[in-house]
Amino acid sequence: MAWVVPGLTLLVWEAVVRAGWVAPHLLPAPTTLLQTLQQIAADGSLWRHLGVSSSRVAIGFGIGATLGLAVGALVALSQRAERLLDPSLQGLRAVPSLAWVPLLLLWLGIDNAPKLALIAIGSFFPMYLATVSSLKNVDRKLVEVGQQLGLSRGALLRRIYLPSALPALLTGLRASLGLAWMFLVAAELIGASAGLGYLLTDGRETGRADLVMVSIIALALIGKATDALLVAIERRLLNWRDVADLSVK
Repeated sequence: MAWVVPGLTLLVWEAVVRAGWVAPHLLPAPTTLLQTLQQIAADGSLWRHLGVSSSRVAIGFGIGATLGLAVGALVALSQRAERLLDPSLQGLRAVPSLAWVPLLLLWLGIDNAPKLALIAIGSFFPMYLATVSSLKNVDRKLVEVGQQLGLSRGALLRRIYLPSALPALLTGLRASLGLAWMFLVAAELIGASAGLGYLLTDGRETGRADLVMVSIIALALIGKATDALLVAIERRLLNWRDVADLSVK
């Protein structure tokens, strides 16, 4: 079922281009994109760009999500930290991604550091918000039961707070990873010489719509693949839950 919509979209797309309703140099047919994909895969450039982009996302996402989890936990568990940090972080969260680019270029130059920093910024805020929200919305009755049983603060965190917050934390992790891939393109506009964002820019500057489309499709596929990995981990970690299924078959 998951392939029905993409399959129909590709068929209609191919038919529209071949019928001449859309100029092929503006929207190449899927068969043309497949040829381009085979060409850049054969010469190795596709794998090089994929590898560079994936490593940047992995490092930036790891830094941003880890900091988001740590700072979010601090803010959620300390009223003093919340009053001190949260207003400033909420203000920074409203800054558009491209607004960080000039500042990062001034501070960090044009090598890999500003790219990783921008991806980390994009990954930080979804994880921070999910952590604060999930820990602040733990059922008070569960905490009171734990206190009555004599659980220490560490045991409360481990046995009540963490299991209760885990679903929202994993959702925040998925959102954080999604934004990491989105921020990647903006990051690779900062003087990059490799990566899928660079491939997009190269296609635009050379007037090759097929290269632009292949880059977009590659970003979509690898983003979906990494999200599917997190979904599998989420199901494994949350298989103890007994939840209602509201979906209609």
